[in-house]
Amino acid sequence: MRIELTETQLEIRRLCRTFAAKELTPNARRWDEEHHFPSEAVRQLAEMGLMAVAVPQDWGGAGLDNVSYAVAMEEICRGCASTGVVMSVNNSLYCDPVYKFGTDAQRKRWLEPFARGEKLGCFALTEPQSGSDAADMKTVARSDGDSYVLNGSKNFITNGPNADAVLLFAMTDLAKRHKGISAFLVPAESKGLGRGKPDSKMGIRASQSCSLFFEDCRIPKENRLGQEGEGFKVAMATLDGGRIGIAAQALGIARAAFEEALAYSKERRSFGKLICEHQAIQFMLADMATEIDAARLLIWHAASLKDEGVRHTQESAMAKLFASEMASRVANKALQVFGGYGYTTEYDAERHVRDARITEIYEGTSEIQRVVISASVLKD
Repeated sequence: MRIELTETQLEIRRLCRTFAAKELTPNARRWDEEHHFPSEAVRQLAEMGLMAVAVPQDWGGAGLDNVSYAVAMEEICRGCASTGVVMSVNNSLYCDPVYKFGTDAQRKRWLEPFARGEKLGCFALTEPQSGSDAADMKTVARSDGDSYVLNGSKNFITNGPNADAVLLFAMTDLAKRHKGISAFLVPAESKGLGRGKPDSKMGIRASQSCSLFFEDCRIPKENRLGQEGEGFKVAMATLDGGRIGIAAQALGIARAAFEEALAYSKERRSFGKLICEHQAIQFMLADMATEIDAARLLIWHAASLKDEGVRHTQESAMAKLFASEMASRVANKALQVFGGYGYTTEYDAERHVRDARITEIYEGTSEIQRVVISASVLKD
């Protein structure tokens, strides 16, 4: 069976590859060093229709499929993983659930300008004391007349410092645990919503994240996304798709590390010959190339199932698990190919190691992916 991209998907890949090579790769190291949010690059992504790839054109998106989105994410993250995750959050974690669970009125206000890239969204689920165990969240939404009053805090919120709206998850009934969670759309300028300073992170440092604080933050009931008590379902469905984006991010990081190591191996000499002529280096390159191709096939498979409207929880978890751990393995091998130079900031090898590591943690740790996968296979 041949697995081929359509002409449209190939065009998306060409467009994104050219943009990444011209605008992202030359700036990524500087943005990382300066913790600089790539606002101009994000604006250009919006102009290319990449801030809501799979959202229909009627609602401001590009109207493409999720395989196209995965292809675009790989290429953008090949150039700059930080820029890629800004794009991923707006696509997967904000626009996708608003489109799927929102009313037409909500889509008009909370989706269209975000899908067009005029505004930026974020996804607030994780709390200081509840990461993987979302049902243990402490943020509450108290009903008060025609409003909800929000109190609590969220942390590690990607796009948090720059977002115009927050897709927030809060408890409307603490006694029901995960069945008591509801989802809300909160304007970033809301009274009672505060933002902490940007997090100081190991990697993807041009993508800013922060803590969000809610203190008697009042929003109208029309801002609830879905029914009361359906927030956990919204979150889990959203993460199924989000994991495809993060898997593609990991793939892009791995490709950057591999391609740079491959090129270096054809220039660097040791013991009288190019290092690519040493079997030790050849074996590393072979392993890296094999794992990258395997990850890509897992990602495209999960994305194609999402396009077909088929449940893809297991497949997305497999893609995210394998691709993220693969990216760390490949990035570390790439650094080894560079030797001592790889440990310096003269080359990008060390940045790829740092950037790859987070893909094993956010949008579900590797351990959570194994829980999801094992639950699925044991049920069969």
